[in-house]
Amino acid sequence: MKNPKNILITGASSGIGKALAIKYSAPNVNLFLCARNSQKLEETKRLCQELKANIFCEIIDVKNAEQVLNWINRIEENYELDLVIANAGISAGTDGGPESVAQIKEIFAVNLDGLLNTINPAIAKMKERKRGQIALVSSLAGFRGLPSSPAYSASKAAVRVYGEALRGNLGKSGIAVNVICPGYIKTPMTDVNEFPMPLLMSPQKASEIIVAGLAKNKSRISFPFPLFFAVWLSALLSNKITDPIFAKLPGKKAMYS
Repeated sequence: MKNPKNILITGASSGIGKALAIKYSAPNVNLFLCARNSQKLEETKRLCQELKANIFCEIIDVKNAEQVLNWINRIEENYELDLVIANAGISAGTDGGPESVAQIKEIFAVNLDGLLNTINPAIAKMKERKRGQIALVSSLAGFRGLPSSPAYSASKAAVRVYGEALRGNLGKSGIAVNVICPGYIKTPMTDVNEFPMPLLMSPQKASEIIVAGLAKNKSRISFPFPLFFAVWLSALLSNKITDPIFAKLPGKKAMYS
C-alpha cells in the first residue's frame, strides 16, 4: 500500500520496529506503537514526533491476546487501520546445550502467538471494509532450521508459511498480506551474538527496503539477496551436504541458562 495513514507497529521500541516507525513518520500520519519497554518506546515516540507524525503509544505484551484485542478495538473506534506490521519478536539459541522447554515456549509465545494476537483482530476489521494490509515479520532463518536456534527458526518458518497462505486467502477480501524475511540486522537482539554475522545491515537500511516492498505489495520481502539466495539454496540441497555445514555454526546465546 502506498502512503498508508493509520499504521500499527508492534515491537516499536527498538530495531526494525523503531526504524519503521521513524521511516513512516510524516505530517498527517497516525502511528500506533506498542512495546514492553516504556522508556525505549518513549524515545521512539519523541523521534517520530519530531517528524510531525501523530503518535499513540501503548505498553503491551503481545502474548496477552485480550490486551492486544482491546487496544486494536479502541484504535478502530476512531481510526481505520490501513497497515498492521506484526514485528514483535525474540530470539535465543543453544549455546551451552539444548534449548530449555521454558525458552522454546517463550519464543513461540512471542513470535507466533503474539503475531496471531495482533493480526487476527485487525483482519476482522479490514474484512468489514474490504481493504487493508498486513505485514508479518519472519526471518531468513525461517527457510532452513538452524541448529544454533531451533525454536527461533521454527517460529519464523511458521510465520512465513502462514503469511504466504494468508495472502492467497485474504486477497479476495481486498486485504494485502506481505511476509518480511530479513537477514542479520543490527539490533539489541543481534548485539548479543558473539559470532560473525554476514552482510549485517542497519535497521534504517532495512526499513527502507521494507517500506518500498510494502508499497509495491510484494508477497515476500527477503533481504539481503546474497544471504537469501544462500539460505534458499541450502533448503534445496540434500541434508547430507548441509547438516555438517550447519552443525559447525557457532551457538547463539541462550535465554535461560
